[in-house]
Amino acid sequence: MNHDSFLFQAFIFLAAALISVPIAKRLGLGSVLGYLVAGVAIGPFGLKFLGDPESLMHASEFGVVMMLFLIGLELNPSLLWRMRTAILGLGGAQVVIAGGALSLAGMAVGLDWRVALVVGFTLSLSSTAIVLQSLRERGLAQADAGRAAFAVLLFQDIAVIPMLALFPLLATIPMAPDAHPTGVAALPGWMQTVAVFAAVALVVLIGRILIRPIFRYIASTNLNEIFTAAALALVIGVALLMQSVGLSPRAWRVRRGRGAGRQRISPRA
Repeated sequence: MNHDSFLFQAFIFLAAALISVPIAKRLGLGSVLGYLVAGVAIGPFGLKFLGDPESLMHASEFGVVMMLFLIGLELNPSLLWRMRTAILGLGGAQVVIAGGALSLAGMAVGLDWRVALVVGFTLSLSSTAIVLQSLRERGLAQADAGRAAFAVLLFQDIAVIPMLALFPLLATIPMAPDAHPTGVAALPGWMQTVAVFAAVALVVLIGRILIRPIFRYIASTNLNEIFTAAALALVIGVALLMQSVGLSPRAWRVRRGRGAGRQRISPRA
């Protein structure tokens, strides 16, 4: 049997989830921990069903992108506007205080200040997917604590974009003489930063001008599968654009979902 085949890997993933997640839920540990345990069990340090995690990164990252896109579709813009103080105040304070403290800790152990900034502010971020899933399972998503946590997560998602855009300016290691980067990676740090902001501005511009009429036209066809295909194409297209400028596809995940969700368009039955 070819252990590298897509069908075999898909079966292993599903079987591991079916076994570990219900057990974790029954023990009161939550589904997130169940998925993590399943990954450890089938990975290269466990039963070795999957020996090369790098080969699965693209598929798993796309899964996270799709899940967060769906979360974005469920967001209510009026609720986000009412939460603007919490998002900017609480979320901004968390990122600045945690990132600053971790950066100072990095410099205290001997890291260069630029490396310490990158490490510190990277560690100040958390996983939106994991936290939101945990809040929903515990029924805290609509509680005050859940809304505060969501505000922090939302600010973190927004803060990722300027962080990744500015990180090239802090580069401390010169490029190897035999390296031959292509595309945006071949540009100087300041030009990479400009390219990132230009790509984000392009996504915003397209979302404001083109997405609504395109989805209205698609909805008029009354074909659910075409509407689904258009949503997938939108997510993949934005992901490709983000990758082209050196950003993770998840850098624009929930934001793009909110943009589509604002249109309030769906195919008619």
